[in-house]
Amino acid sequence: MIKYLYLLFIVLLCSCQNSEVNKISFNRDVRPILNNKCLRCHGGVKASGQFSLLFEEDAFGKTQSGSPAIVRGNHSKSEFYKRLVHEDPELRMPYGAPALSQEEIDILANWIDQGANWEKHWAYIPPKRDIVPPKIDSLFWTKGKIDQFVYAKMKEHHLNPSPEADKATLLRRLYLDLIGLPPTSEEVTAFINNNSVDAYENEVDKILKSSHFGERWASLWMDLARYADSKGYEKDSNREIWKYRDYVINAFNNDMPYDQFSIEQLAGDLLENPTEQQLIATAFHRNTLANDEGGTDNEEFRIAAVVERVATTYEVWQGTTMACVQCHSHPYDPFRHDEFYQSMAFFNNAKDNDSYFEEPKLFTYSDKDKKEVESLLTYIDSELLPEDKRQKATYLYDQKEAVLKRLGYRIHEAESFYESSPFIELDESLQYLWQVQDSSWVKYDQLDLEQIKEVGFFVSAIIDYAGDINIHLDSLNGRKIGEVKITKTGNSKNVIENKENIKEFKVPIDKVVGRHDVYLKFYKGDRYDGHLFYLDKMRFYEEEPRMNIYDSTFNKKLKRLTEIPTTSTPIIQELTENESRKTHLFERGSWLTLGKEVARGIPNIYGYSETEEPKDRLAFAKWMMSEENPLTARVAVNRFWEQIFGFGLVESMEEFGTQGEKPTHPELLDWLAVRFEKEHKWHVKPLLREIVLSATYKQSSDTDIDKIEKDSRNQWLARGYRTRLSAEQIRDQVLSVSGLLNPTIGGPSVVNSSVDGGWTGVPDWAIKGDSAKYRRSLYTLWKRVTPPNEMITFDSPDRSICASRRIRTNTPLQALNLLNDETFFEASNALAEQMAKADANIDNQIKYGYFKVMGRNITKEKLVLLKELFFDAENHYKDEKDNLEFPAIAKKKKSIEKNSLAALAIVANALLNLDEFIVKG
Repeated sequence: MIKYLYLLFIVLLCSCQNSEVNKISFNRDVRPILNNKCLRCHGGVKASGQFSLLFEEDAFGKTQSGSPAIVRGNHSKSEFYKRLVHEDPELRMPYGAPALSQEEIDILANWIDQGANWEKHWAYIPPKRDIVPPKIDSLFWTKGKIDQFVYAKMKEHHLNPSPEADKATLLRRLYLDLIGLPPTSEEVTAFINNNSVDAYENEVDKILKSSHFGERWASLWMDLARYADSKGYEKDSNREIWKYRDYVINAFNNDMPYDQFSIEQLAGDLLENPTEQQLIATAFHRNTLANDEGGTDNEEFRIAAVVERVATTYEVWQGTTMACVQCHSHPYDPFRHDEFYQSMAFFNNAKDNDSYFEEPKLFTYSDKDKKEVESLLTYIDSELLPEDKRQKATYLYDQKEAVLKRLGYRIHEAESFYESSPFIELDESLQYLWQVQDSSWVKYDQLDLEQIKEVGFFVSAIIDYAGDINIHLDSLNGRKIGEVKITKTGNSKNVIENKENIKEFKVPIDKVVGRHDVYLKFYKGDRYDGHLFYLDKMRFYEEEPRMNIYDSTFNKKLKRLTEIPTTSTPIIQELTENESRKTHLFERGSWLTLGKEVARGIPNIYGYSETEEPKDRLAFAKWMMSEENPLTARVAVNRFWEQIFGFGLVESMEEFGTQGEKPTHPELLDWLAVRFEKEHKWHVKPLLREIVLSATYKQSSDTDIDKIEKDSRNQWLARGYRTRLSAEQIRDQVLSVSGLLNPTIGGPSVVNSSVDGGWTGVPDWAIKGDSAKYRRSLYTLWKRVTPPNEMITFDSPDRSICASRRIRTNTPLQALNLLNDETFFEASNALAEQMAKADANIDNQIKYGYFKVMGRNITKEKLVLLKELFFDAENHYKDEKDNLEFPAIAKKKKSIEKNSLAALAIVANALLNLDEFIVKG
């Protein structure tokens, strides 16, 4: 009897095991079939027969026939299954496409019979917060818990880790990864000679403290923020927004927690008593394109910017492609059409409106000017009568404006118009109204002209009688309250050279009560012209300004206060409650076809009830960074991992949805995400420190045929990554090793040899000249229509839209750029000069140059090849009579020294073109 019971137990056990083996997983087995074969007709874009397989409630709900297509537990009664095996090609699914394989049909049938269990995609399930690294059999190799996850995966794929890279390679890798610059020769020598057990760890800590750390990681963020110094579209007008870049650099340098960093960018204006820096942070979403072309509809492009902000927010923080949900439900992921607009409602109440002046703006001062403004305000405040004193505003610029307005010194910048006729432009500095033509006009919103008796127009003109300015209230043909004649203001015949010759033209105006829209209409004078005059600003003169009761010294201080320049940064600010906009669904994505009104909310896949959903943009930002959000931390650590190893744990950085790549190390991804949030408290530096201290990171990139055959793309991390450097790293490294690099951190964008200002030109605030020439690539003036050539050549995006990853290419243009680019050849000359000074012997000169470039000693084979190049070049220059063909450092020399220096420049150029130099090994 016992024998029979034992046999029965064995049979039952085997049956259970077989049941588990045959258990169909929706995510593993079913979803790939549905995505590839069914969702084209039964998904988010289209639901033929009112049957969609994108959402669980739709998949099991009633179809057009009145019955559900899937009957859980019985595939033979499910119309879904019947259509898959139907013999009539007009009824068999998928319609108009090859039939499913028998294996696929069996999977779907078994899935239905097993209850048709529906599962969330892995990315929308929060990571487990108690993940334990796997136990492994190699304690000698691992340096930390990261290595345990990696080693376990290696073993699954029959791989072994590679030995540690040599010290010189490791140090160069570390510097390039953490600060984007190579170590100096002195730093390499010191590290190689340091044999202490904690030498590497100490080096990591030193590099993390470098002020260049923020520059390196800001480069990553500029792609995500689609940062540019211009607005895009055909006109590509200049945009002064560099203070946002400085904010990002400082945030990384100060190791600002990633949650704070994110919240400030998404909703810094809604924080309690926000600082100037928190307002500047909101410029993240003022990097959207803006269209200044005459005749365009401001509301159309305001909406385009808001729509883009939704898509960018979900891509940057959720690794989710939401752009397509503007027009229809997501084709593959569980996002409904109206959920896009619920998210859009969080951003739809920003004040900006695609106007040329880009209000709202934050005006700030340089450190030097800030001290002068504070000093002037202190003096003025001490002299003010009690009745003229007011409570101080939060920000310095607002304090200044309040004092000037109170005392009747009122200036209104001409460029701050809300609307204009076609052709009206701003000059490249964004400070002057330009292309003023006959019958053109500008509109200023709700100006207070009460108590104003006179208006002064500050103008530059080269025509004897340039034209007239008429002032109208409320409409183009509204009440005319004044007219002024504009005449020549300088002797220059060149309109641009004359721009600084400003003269004030005053005109009395009729009495005005209250606020009004003010229109300025322009008319020709002596002749028709494409540009009659520049208009800089207007001054409104009050009938009895309070400033008149103070002495001349006081008024001189007041005048000086108006002259101190500011930096303007477009920011996000929320409309007041009575100004708030309603948000509607756009039918098929068209802003002209409004559907139902929607309330603020987040997609249902996140599992929040309507009462729990965030109610404003700040709450939305905090939800993004909350423990309940399944994606934010995963997406963040994946970005940092990709920057270090060349590929993310999820390779599709921008797509964690069902069409994205599966994570190669899912447990490691989740463990890092939870650790980033809980242990590191969202601090980036400890996360990066942990990664670069791992044995995984320190592996040599040298490999063998066995590893290449088993893992050609190094997905399982059994060797160090060998990847080409980014565009910024290549140029910065060239400048660094040649000694040309200007290490100044922060400040306005710079103009170097790669900058093309486009037809709108280079703005006045950009830094030009020698001080700009060799700054880090991060600071290069970025025009969207004409981006820096070498950046685009080496795969940088043009930053018109958010870019989560750069797709590496290998093209002849890249080699030509490295050989012939002006900056790179100047670097070759500078390096050759140092090589010549280092030693008189050519062998030692080449050894010196190679060590400076690569941070390690040259091999005999390479030395022989480079010497051959030197002598070949020297012989070439002996026969060269045209001085133009000689490198710059050789032109002033004579005979033998001239030929030798020229040849050395060619060798230096070859060093800067070595594959090992532009690759991180």
